[in-house]
Amino acid sequence: MAKILRLILLAVFLVACRTVGATEKQGELKEETYSEEAVLAAASEFFGETTKALARVIEKVFKEQGRPNGYIIGTEGSGAIGVGLRYGEGVLHTKSGEEKKVYWQGPSVGLDFGGNFSKVFTLVYHLKDMDALFQRIPGVDGSLYFIGGVSVNYQQTDDLILAPIRTGVGWRAGVSVGYVDYTHKKSWIPF
Repeated sequence: MAKILRLILLAVFLVACRTVGATEKQGELKEETYSEEAVLAAASEFFGETTKALARVIEKVFKEQGRPNGYIIGTEGSGAIGVGLRYGEGVLHTKSGEEKKVYWQGPSVGLDFGGNFSKVFTLVYHLKDMDALFQRIPGVDGSLYFIGGVSVNYQQTDDLILAPIRTGVGWRAGVSVGYVDYTHKKSWIPF
């Protein structure tokens, strides 16, 4: 009987330790990432207003990707007639308080036509350090989610995921595949 009681106490102790460890890890994750409310507040301040469409897009990204550990606020211009080009610049913000200037450019090819100028609020996931962002990241621009003037698509390489949320002026329709090259310096060469 004493042996059974010891085994039960040991099992309760192990479950309690595991629960405390999981709670601590979840707490650490929350401290290292942005909440949905914090992202919505930052995006609303950047875009100048909170719209139902913006809230729904951010809610969708959080449901699919979880909590980001960084975001980029910037502007970009793009255009295409079958072959497209995209240029942008902004500032990367991380939950740790670091900030860094970022430029991006990239080509695309597909059934794509038009041009636009956009404000871009990009959620950044699994960024291990600031310099990990500076690389070519593939993306598909036809897989975007569009509500009331706000769109989002995903770019991914390994476990680094970017979710650019755009709102702006212009018209562009179609599907294209390409990459975006994130750099420290502005470049007019998109390749």
